[in-house]
Amino acid sequence: MSLADVLGSHRVVVTVGSGGVGKTTTAAAMAVHAAMDGRKVLCLTIDPARRLANSLGLDEMTTSEQDVPSSLFETHGLQCKGSLSAMMLDTKRTFDDLVVRHASDQEARDRILNNQIYKYVASSLAGTQEYMAMEKLHEVRKDPTWDLVVLDTPPTASALDFLTAPERLIDAIDSPAMRWFLQVFEGAGKEAFGLVGRGATVLLRGIGKITGIEFLEQVAEFVSGINDLFGGFKERAEQVSDALRSPEVAFVLVTSPDPLAIGEARFFSDTLRNAGMNREAIIINQVHALIPEPDISAEAQVEELRKVLPESLDAADVHPRLSEALTLERRWAVADRAEVERLNEQVGSDTHILEVPAFDEDVHDLAALAKVASFLTMAS
Repeated sequence: MSLADVLGSHRVVVTVGSGGVGKTTTAAAMAVHAAMDGRKVLCLTIDPARRLANSLGLDEMTTSEQDVPSSLFETHGLQCKGSLSAMMLDTKRTFDDLVVRHASDQEARDRILNNQIYKYVASSLAGTQEYMAMEKLHEVRKDPTWDLVVLDTPPTASALDFLTAPERLIDAIDSPAMRWFLQVFEGAGKEAFGLVGRGATVLLRGIGKITGIEFLEQVAEFVSGINDLFGGFKERAEQVSDALRSPEVAFVLVTSPDPLAIGEARFFSDTLRNAGMNREAIIINQVHALIPEPDISAEAQVEELRKVLPESLDAADVHPRLSEALTLERRWAVADRAEVERLNEQVGSDTHILEVPAFDEDVHDLAALAKVASFLTMAS
């Protein structure tokens, strides 16, 4: 199955990979191709970089859907048969929507949303962004507006943290420490210290001297509120986890020919397969092409250079530097080819491996994204 087939036969395509390998650009390029091919596409990204927004012809990435005008495609000589929209994940807003959906009543909802600890957890706690990316994906994949949703996964230390994010969120909410804290404070307020054992009293008084009793009350209120939502959260997390293994969801792994990145790609590939995810393709970005050696003598090369260089430059002085640059480029290309072959041997023939060459210029507009997409989909 080619990548064009993957984009045409799935409702969700998720790009995964370590940082700095062109994952966001790849996601945008796939979205551009699918829109040009006639599908209604949403590109959901975690990256707020202005460079990506500019590539799509937008002033900036926002947390609401923005349409990429079809006229912009035409400006670059491209025809968009479908439609393309883009948006950036708003972690806290997504978490707020979960609270509103699962709170038992309006009072419980407002108590959590106004809680200072919740505001920190919803926007800054490690792991929250990964889960909310999956939650948002689960939400939009059911929206009939879109034929295809392309998700650029969060730039985390471990590129596959999102796979276990639902389970980790539930473990955090339902941990023994959380349950103990809730038992201590539930319904007791400031009088809680008098209602627990001596050891717990000493511990809480010690913490209270450092943080203040108001902080502990905020924590207790947060834990109590989350406990109220636990059933709904747990059910939702299980739905999100199951959705990642749905046949309509395809994973595309993105890497570069750097040896470390290739090693990580092998690990990510195995992890996806063992987790029951549909790993449909591996994309290797920035692969250097092997430029052939000149078939004329050095003297003849200097003569050819004199024909194209300005008179202010001495071709005899420039030639050694060009020769050195060519040698380095060829060594780079040979090294890239060795890493690509290593990945092919390790992953096997069950996964389609695609190569995107290293471009002379950065990807900065729709035309450049369409160029990347042409390599990804083998289009002419």
